[in-house]
Amino acid sequence: MDPWVESLQCYREFADEVVVVGEDWEYEFSFDHIGKTFQQGFEESSGDWVIKMDIDTVFHENDFDKLRSYLYKYKDVPGLCLTKKQIFTPERFHTKARMCFVLNKKKFPNLLLNGGGDLCDPTLNGQLLNENNMPTISVPFWNYDSTFKTRDIIAEDRGRFARAWKRQFGNYGNRGGGSSEEAFEAWYKMIEERYKKHIFKLKPKDHPKYFQNKIQNLNHNQFGYDAFGLKENIQRTTEDYYEALKEKYYSEFKIKIKSIRNI
Repeated sequence: MDPWVESLQCYREFADEVVVVGEDWEYEFSFDHIGKTFQQGFEESSGDWVIKMDIDTVFHENDFDKLRSYLYKYKDVPGLCLTKKQIFTPERFHTKARMCFVLNKKKFPNLLLNGGGDLCDPTLNGQLLNENNMPTISVPFWNYDSTFKTRDIIAEDRGRFARAWKRQFGNYGNRGGGSSEEAFEAWYKMIEERYKKHIFKLKPKDHPKYFQNKIQNLNHNQFGYDAFGLKENIQRTTEDYYEALKEKYYSEFKIKIKSIRNI
């Protein structure tokens, strides 16, 4: 139930080339297969710049020209970081994480997607590329994490990922356990904490055009309808608002300071 049709429409409107990988994904997979799959996509791409995109992630069509201008401006750096605009329910969002998704294959063809805690972030000569050493640009990517999925689908997926994590690292970490129910409960606890920071409002027309129809037709079985009850029951504290504001505006301030330094 990922919005793959709509996501591919976005990619095709922006890019000269779209490479799809992961179609041979095994049900009980190895966790390092994630990075290897992205690496396959990087290697099969023939363009100067490669943008690593999960299938529930898109750009807003109004940001296409701005993104292209950044690719030209930073044509000599290995990668660019983007800010995540995280969506659970479509009337709110939270700005979090600066992630290095935009990769300069022309100048740095030896980039590898094997780093970070999930073993799929970019590295160059063994060094992790992230917001501390790469420019962060003022173009967000929109992430619809499980928005269109049902509880059963989410539970099944979270169980698969938890078992893959256990096989890779020898423990379940914060993923609960190997059963679908254990993994779902751990995920939902994490969602509840994150949703407290979803304080910024959105209207349906604010979303990328690719998802507007799906958003307007959400039903009560889908997570994005009301976050399985969280929408009406969440209790946000002053600290939640403070943390959300800090994460959004402090990150934007840092982007501006970096831009000034590069002039």
